[in-house]
Amino acid sequence: MRAVLTILLLILSNTFMTLAWYGHLKFSEWKWFNKLGLISIILISWGIALFEYMFQVPANRIGYEGNGGPFSLVQLKVIQEVITLIVFGIFTILVFKNESIRWNHIAAFVCIVIAVYLIFKK
Repeated sequence: MRAVLTILLLILSNTFMTLAWYGHLKFSEWKWFNKLGLISIILISWGIALFEYMFQVPANRIGYEGNGGPFSLVQLKVIQEVITLIVFGIFTILVFKNESIRWNHIAAFVCIVIAVYLIFKK
């Protein structure tokens, strides 16, 4: 149960992270958003990123084996990176229609999945 909860929290966290880090690039299509200065964009992104941390910190605390969770620190980090790439890939396909996922992106992702396998190998 702790493993599933950790992964769900990491998915939520990474969704907010992706929105905070890259959403403003799409939001710039809105006229009122274009009038904002860089400081305003940074503050909006920080506001969104607050929700990232509200899910990321509990995910790590629940999932870490030192706190009774099922994952080592290294496993948590690798899981988080894979989730980041999955969320980012979905976000890119759905929100940035002019971007495309190419074969080399998929090959790199496969390498990361292999890394996950190796991290969990005893």
